[in-house]
Amino acid sequence: MKHQTVHPPVAGDWKKEEGARYFVAIDIDGTLVHHDGTLTDRVHDAVRNVVAAGHTVVIATGRSRQAALPIAQQLGIEHGYMVTSNGAVTLELAPKFDNGYRVVDTVEFNPQRAIGLLQEKIPYAQMALETPTGEIYATDDFEDGSFGAKTIPVTKEQLREKTCATRVVVFAEEVEPAEFKRAIYAAGLHGVNYAVGWSAWLDLAAHGVSKASALELIRRHLRIDPAHTVAIGDGHNDKEMLHWSARGVAMGEAPEELLAVADEVTLSVYEDGLAEVLDSLL
Repeated sequence: MKHQTVHPPVAGDWKKEEGARYFVAIDIDGTLVHHDGTLTDRVHDAVRNVVAAGHTVVIATGRSRQAALPIAQQLGIEHGYMVTSNGAVTLELAPKFDNGYRVVDTVEFNPQRAIGLLQEKIPYAQMALETPTGEIYATDDFEDGSFGAKTIPVTKEQLREKTCATRVVVFAEEVEPAEFKRAIYAAGLHGVNYAVGWSAWLDLAAHGVSKASALELIRRHLRIDPAHTVAIGDGHNDKEMLHWSARGVAMGEAPEELLAVADEVTLSVYEDGLAEVLDSLL
């Protein structure tokens, strides 16, 4: 299948500041790697070059820590920070830690009300819940690559009993995304942050939690100028971080909702659009 850019690249008025150290936030799926997990040599080298030039690269993903860490290893990133679970779990990377990382921040919430409402409005959907310690509980043998770990099977009733989560995932097979979205909006979710994916997929987190909220904490800790922040993504859950960054770049295949907040549009993931952006920092 030949993949084409939905929107032509659009350049903003951004110009590289000589001598600046940039904070670069990068989404994984559809940005850093193809949706089948392919990481091209060009993108791999572009990331390595930006790191070697002294810029800070932070992977910011909806994936759980178990699914995100192999990407950092593939890129050779051993030091720094990583944002996982859409901002609910932040990791510090260093060889001195067990397994090469430690959890430096988690944001938990009580998902019971949201799960009850969603089970009422979307009874056909499968659900998964990620705990602060990384376990994944799931209904109906729900497995997905974004979990990065074997799920623990539970009934829907047992899932409703869980009082602490960092992320809840809702997925419906063979349902049109538009129908799924209508059902989500009809559920009247309040007190949580949520993002609907490309398919009939929903991510739930604590109110106010997003990739952007976690990235801002890292930026402040590293004392990097807000004007030197760059974010690149392709999905609805990247909206906040593109708005947060001084230079927000949407991938060529991004939905209209993301394009509306982006400063620029690069080529699609299948055309190594991320590499185009990273090369501009060198």
